[in-house]
Amino acid sequence: MPLRFPHMLLFVAVAAAAAAAQDQGPTARPFALAARRYTFDPPRIEGNPDDLVRITLSADDIAHSLTIDAYRIAKRANPGQPVTFEFRADQPGTFAYYCNLQLEDGCRRMRGELIVKPHR
Repeated sequence: MPLRFPHMLLFVAVAAAAAAAQDQGPTARPFALAARRYTFDPPRIEGNPDDLVRITLSADDIAHSLTIDAYRIAKRANPGQPVTFEFRADQPGTFAYYCNLQLEDGCRRMRGELIVKPHR
């Protein structure tokens, strides 16, 4: 039996594919970030717009924090007590992250960068 409206079948297929693409949630982007005298490892993390960034911050020696001002994030990890948090990368650009603790002078030198690529 020939299809009477093949263009309608194509329209339905395209609409279903578009709806499925919209239903996909944000891409989860996990990072393990180690803080130790006086560096972050890795010193740079990158993501795409609207990624759900999940960071597990661990402190290897003394307490350290991870602060990203543009995203209003300030998290602290103690040695042996990692902290995990997540946020939506909804602001494209390059953002500094740093340790905001003043336990030792070297803490002020701890820097890294979060890069969120621009929308395509």
